[in-house]
Amino acid sequence: MCLLAFNWNKHPEFKMILVANRDEFFERPTESLHLWDEGFYAGKDLRAGGTWLGIHPNGRFGALTNYRDMRNMKKDAKSRGDLVKNFLEEEMGPEEYLSEIQKEKDLYEGFNLLVGNHEELYYFSNKKEGIHKLDYGLYGLSNALLDTPWNKLLMAKEKLKNKIEKGALDKKELSEAVLSKAIEPDDQLADTGATLEQERAVSAQFINFGNYYGTINTTVLLWKHSGEVEIKEKRYFQTEGRTEEKEIQFQMEELKEHKAG
Repeated sequence: MCLLAFNWNKHPEFKMILVANRDEFFERPTESLHLWDEGFYAGKDLRAGGTWLGIHPNGRFGALTNYRDMRNMKKDAKSRGDLVKNFLEEEMGPEEYLSEIQKEKDLYEGFNLLVGNHEELYYFSNKKEGIHKLDYGLYGLSNALLDTPWNKLLMAKEKLKNKIEKGALDKKELSEAVLSKAIEPDDQLADTGATLEQERAVSAQFINFGNYYGTINTTVLLWKHSGEVEIKEKRYFQTEGRTEEKEIQFQMEELKEHKAG
């Protein structure tokens, strides 16, 4: 993922309301949102085998963005997509898991990682010291540290906040929070080591750069306190001028068992 806005545990009906874009090279093979053999729901990077966002019916959730630092690239870095995949497969708690990741954080290119469960959500980046438990509230994450005030991130948070306040929680409406194609003025661009042309292109929420890199999907996730989860993924095949949509609904296992009891 390269742009997320999410409301964590601060809504009377929803534990999490999340909208996110994944940006990637168009030629990189990807499988859309589906149920993995390991029991969780996620898309899949078919080159490295990992994922960028996923949720397990046992309550485990993970999401990842790259930290863009073109001046300090690593050779033979470990795949960042494993950070989400491995957590969804694990049984250890989110804080314990991040403590293990912290020991090997320098083996990866820059990343931002969110992992959590029914009760708590944590943030960790190998570009920032410490493991951070998130308070209830509204957050944004792109290719810098959590809540770095890039304009496209501020716009996503503000739009999401407005939609929540208006009760506009239709998944199509929520996706509009991250679909702006507006490019930032040069004096407001981030400086991440990319070329000026690249920085301009990726300053938009919805990206198309040179018909080879850009936004390839938008995901909306609605997770109710009751344990009901709805996910909608819209994939963009920008070079072909077409889209595909997929929706999944399920009930969290623990809460399902609790209700039955």
